[in-house]
Amino acid sequence: MAYFLAKTDPETYSIDDLQRDGTTEWDGVRNPAAVNAIKSMRPGDRVVIYHSQGAAAVVGLAEVVSAPRPDKNDAKSWVVDFAYVAHARRPVTLREVKESHLFDDWLLVRQGRLSTMPAPEAFWAWLVEQGAFPKRPPRPKK
Repeated sequence: MAYFLAKTDPETYSIDDLQRDGTTEWDGVRNPAAVNAIKSMRPGDRVVIYHSQGAAAVVGLAEVVSAPRPDKNDAKSWVVDFAYVAHARRPVTLREVKESHLFDDWLLVRQGRLSTMPAPEAFWAWLVEQGAFPKRPPRPKK
């Protein structure tokens, strides 16, 4: 299982929207590095959902439930389906991530505008230590 981080503007599509919908097609990604991240996702991978507006923070968890595929509406983009897993027990802000200095070489810190990216496994472990998620989060509801 691999880990990823996907950013979203909560006014456009929030973790609450994902919870309500259950699953969603993650689309609108055009940056080549972000598209490559989507192309590398596999069913069962975990995706940390990050709200990029307001208090920028990790707010939830999703699971990849489809293989990536070309976006039928945008030749430069790819899509994948996410299923809601859980809200974070507490938001973990970008400021906390930066102040830890554990992830200074990670894209979230170095290339802040990238919308979708691989996440180091150590980031998941750190989020668990911060109380954001249980060590073994639930699986998506079928």
